[in-house]
Formats: sequence, C-alpha cells, structure tokens
Amino acid sequence: MQKDNLKNIILGLFALLGVVIIGITGFHLLEGYSFTDALFMTIITISTVGFREVYPLSPEGKIFTIILIIFSFGIFAYVVTTFTRMLVDGVFRHYYKDNKMKRRVAKLSNHIILCGYGRNGRQVAVDLSDHGEEFVIIEQDEELIETIRENPDLMYIHGDATLEEVLRMARVDRARALITTLPNDADNLFVVLTARQINPTMTIISRASHDNSDMKLKRAGATNVIMPDKIGGQRMAKLVTQPDVIEFIEYIILQKSKDVTLKEVSCTEMHSDYEGKSIGELNVRNYSGANIVGMKKTDKSYVFNPPPTQVLSSHDQLFVLGTPEQIRSLKDILKNPRRNSPVTGQETGT
Repeated sequence: MQKDNLKNIILGLFALLGVVIIGITGFHLLEGYSFTDALFMTIITISTVGFREVYPLSPEGKIFTIILIIFSFGIFAYVVTTFTRMLVDGVFRHYYKDNKMKRRVAKLSNHIILCGYGRNGRQVAVDLSDHGEEFVIIEQDEELIETIRENPDLMYIHGDATLEEVLRMARVDRARALITTLPNDADNLFVVLTARQINPTMTIISRASHDNSDMKLKRAGATNVIMPDKIGGQRMAKLVTQPDVIEFIEYIILQKSKDVTLKEVSCTEMHSDYEGKSIGELNVRNYSGANIVGMKKTDKSYVFNPPPTQVLSSHDQLFVLGTPEQIRSLKDILKNPRRNSPVTGQETGT
C-alpha cells in the first residue's frame, strides 16, 4: 500500500507537470507571453486562485484557458488530496522509518531471519527476544507491519519473503538461521529454496501445514520442519497421559523466569586438558551445581543421562540443566582448569 501511494503521487506529479508545460506553451504561442508570464498564468489557472490575467486574453486564449481549467482542475485536486492523505496516514514518516530500518538491517551479521508475523511468528519473536537473540522480521501485510513499527525493539523488512531481493535485503547471506512461519506451504518452499541457495550453511526451520509437505521442505533444504497442528495434538494427548511430565518440561523450556533453564553448551572451547576425560573426572556437578542431562556426539547420536564414565570430546554438545549462574560456572570450568583439578592433578590458574 505504501508503494502504491508513492506511485500514485509520482504519477499525479508527472501529470501536473505535463499540464503546466502545455499551459506555458499555449499561452506563449496564443498570447505571446514570456516564459514568466506564461508560467504565472498557468499556475493561477490550474489552481483557480482567481488572480487577474497578466494581459487581456484573446478569444483563442479564453477558449484555451477554459480547456486548461477543465483538464487541470481534476489533476490538481487529485495531487493535493493524495499528498494530504499521505501526510495524514503517515506514509512519508513510514517511508523514512522503513529506509532507516533497511540501513540498520544491512549491517547485521550472524543474526536470525523470521519470515511472517502471524500467530506463530509473533510467538517466535517473543521467544527470540527473551533469549536475547538478534533477529529481523520479514512481513508484507500492512496491518502487521504497522504493529511491528510500534515496537522500537523489533527490526523488520516490509516485503514479500518469497522474493530473493527481499531476503537479500535481510542479509540472508550473513544470517546464521532462518525461520519461516508463512501459512502457505508453497510460500515456505520458495523461501527455503532461495535461502538455501544463497546461504548453504545456515539453519533453516520451516512451518508446514500439510502432511506431505514436510519431506518436500526437507528436500528443498530445510534443517527442520515443524507442523503446529501435529505438535499441538501430541501435546494435548500427553497432557492427558503424562500431565506432570509435560508441565515440568514446559516449565523448564518455556518459562520466562530465570530460576532454572535447559541450555546447550558447546565443547568447542573446552580446555585441551579435558580432551578425552570423563564427566566424572571433571566433577562438574560438585564444582558448578549444573547437571549434564544429555549429549550430542560427533556422529549426531544422542546420549541420555550420560554416566560419569562418559568421555568428552571438543566436538560434543552438552545439554545442561541448572540456573544461569550454574551454567556460567560450568562453561568457565570447561574453558579454564581449576586449582587442585582432579584432571590435571596440580595447581592451575583460575
């Protein structure tokens, strides 16, 4: 709608300019006016301000003036009303804000792109904000964009996420992840295909509405495909069969408080002294208070409730349960050997 308004005002201005040129030319040829006098007569004629003529008009000049008024009045009124409506609706203010936002988004790197700001998209935005992630929203619906504009903390691109130029404006080439929550599976497929072609290494999460769409989206390049209806049905069934377990897990994962959280901790920055050592040798539970409840190994396999004898590798991902302070303590332990460490068996620096 914003682009249509700008297009309309530009077309109106060109039409008005054409009328002015015709008026200047006509008064010059029919009445012999100079350029300044012809311009003055044209402006007072099309604006109907009622000033007197520069010189008395000839019969031909009067007929030309009548025709000029008839054709120019509608164009002039259209330009004035369109311009006024754009001022009242804030189109110019939005245009300035959107361009300022584009320059801000152009500087992003290692961020997340969220395509769509419907019900699913809004929830994704809330959760990403809660985790302190930097993300940009792509949305083409004017009403939803207006809602996004009201939140100064949200970055956005007003456009169609299925178009390559819009994804490039969101810096998909430098993004680390993309989440597409569009309601149409075909649109999500276009987004996944385009994003994967531009950025082969990024994580892509796609929504799917139909059962046969998930495999197509994965073949197109989606890392994971989420079916909200299927997940919702499973959750409702689990709330009947295992209500306390589900509520406990949701409390840990979905809660907004900072009492306890489940986090991924990468071993890529683990100190070389700990390479090939077991969880028991690190004694992280006693030193940090955090619990390692799971692992993801180099071969993508998972280890649930790893025993103390489980050996660690710098390529492992740990799933850790604890308070934010306990998890920070565990990360520090992995990076820095402790004094009187059971692994090194000697005094080390903090």
